[in-house]
Amino acid sequence: MTDFILDDSRPSLVQITAPQGERSREAETAAKMQVEGLDFYYGRSRALEQVTLSVLTNRITALIGPSGCGKSTFIRTLNRMFELVPDTRAEGTIILDGEDIFSIEVSTLRRRVGMVFQKSNPFPKTIFENIAYGLRVGGERSKRTLEDTVERSLKRASLWDEVKDKLHESAYSLSGGQQQRLCIARALAVNPEVLLLDEPCSALDPISTGKIERLMMDLSESCTIVTVTHNMHQAARISDYTGYFLLGRLVEFDRTEKIFQNPSRKETEDYITGRFG
Repeated sequence: MTDFILDDSRPSLVQITAPQGERSREAETAAKMQVEGLDFYYGRSRALEQVTLSVLTNRITALIGPSGCGKSTFIRTLNRMFELVPDTRAEGTIILDGEDIFSIEVSTLRRRVGMVFQKSNPFPKTIFENIAYGLRVGGERSKRTLEDTVERSLKRASLWDEVKDKLHESAYSLSGGQQQRLCIARALAVNPEVLLLDEPCSALDPISTGKIERLMMDLSESCTIVTVTHNMHQAARISDYTGYFLLGRLVEFDRTEKIFQNPSRKETEDYITGRFG
């Protein structure tokens, strides 16, 4: 995969090459989710207007754009999280593996399409019980299964080595970056097919941010990822596809290389080069 950085000295972009040995992401793949003509309303106010895009299987899709442009609202439609907010509605089509998400039982949908929020929100439980929570709610009672799943999920979230000797301590004893990875591990415990990440690094230091970014790239081998970020460097580093939102519209969606090197729309170029936003 090609990596990109912004050149802070002038309003343009500079291409750099990814570390040698990084896996190729060139092969096309099928859409995991297909969104067509999506409108979203908070009461009478329309927050999204005719959004259409494909989320490809085992790829990282980054959504960029200024605050309040609809990015977080959009990803909350993908697992119907918006239904927790009164007087909201979505109109349009969202397909998951050929099935309309509005025909899927909501708890089943949210197991298949997991979500991690901007602010880490571990439960007031032990590290172990945070990971086991979703399994217990689903009726799992086998101690061996719970133990194996907790270990596997923490390893997938690159947290096992840091917490394996304190699984029965409070999750609040962890650092901010560790808590965010714990929340990712909790989402992974039920083996989601899609993982939605709403600005997962916004409150983290550079070291923790780097760990989350490497984690996302590793997870994309087995999980489709959609992430919202205000950090364009991050979007350029980790994503395969990027969408630029503005005022509730998806202005442009394409391969990350295309978006950052040769955007089709002037609005996209203005935002990426710092002329706007």
